[in-house]
Amino acid sequence: MTLKSYQNEAELLVKNYLLSDPVIPYSSVLGGILAFKVLYDLVQLISTFYFRSYNSLTKIQRIEWNNRGVSTLHAVFISFMSLYFVFWSDLFLDEHHPGLITLRSSPLSTFTLGVSVGYFLADLGMICWLYPSLGGLEYIVHHSLSGVAVAYSVFTGEGQLYTFMVLISEMTTPEINMRWHLDISGLKRSNAYLINGVFIFFGWLMARILLFVYMFHHVYIHYSQVIQMHSVGYFLVFVVPCALSIMNLMWFGKIIKGLVKMLAKKQ
Repeated sequence: MTLKSYQNEAELLVKNYLLSDPVIPYSSVLGGILAFKVLYDLVQLISTFYFRSYNSLTKIQRIEWNNRGVSTLHAVFISFMSLYFVFWSDLFLDEHHPGLITLRSSPLSTFTLGVSVGYFLADLGMICWLYPSLGGLEYIVHHSLSGVAVAYSVFTGEGQLYTFMVLISEMTTPEINMRWHLDISGLKRSNAYLINGVFIFFGWLMARILLFVYMFHHVYIHYSQVIQMHSVGYFLVFVVPCALSIMNLMWFGKIIKGLVKMLAKKQ
């Protein structure tokens, strides 16, 4: 009976405080930061015991290994949730809800984006602290743009649909991280490295090129609603995806060159 009462109190605490509408943005961001720390330590612990190559790495390589592990877990989480909200949930369907599509949100959508903000803040902090070991200026620009845009959607409720569309691109992150792990493990000339490169090519094409075209098309169709957003939100809807698109195209060019080079060596 005592255990049941504690369970009920915990459920009330979560419902009335952590997941209450005014608190969700703050609790979710904090939760994302704490999750980053917990997952970082968990990746470190598992890697120490189950990956022999991990212990032979340098200190900065182990830090990057752990960081990329958390990055992969976040990418799986946010890409799945983004796909759900964009294509499966009825939250952003025109015929299911009245009102502007650019102003729709839910406790779950806000909480999901808040967790992602927490991740971007924690990861950006590590990148800046260890700069340039974990990434150069392009990583700082990418995380800063993403973090600002996602945070705006969390704290205002505006433009969450387009935020989720952009975050679907995180589905390419596990393949990018896998390439690094294969490289650091001395498997750059393996078939696994080549296959992963092919997955990166098609994943990048779908999630970071064609999907952005779809997003801009959606903005065009719903421009009468987009223009009613706050000026800051309106600015972010256009500027952030455009900036990320340019970066994605630049990286895609490098991916194509790398893939062609690998295929040439295999012949």
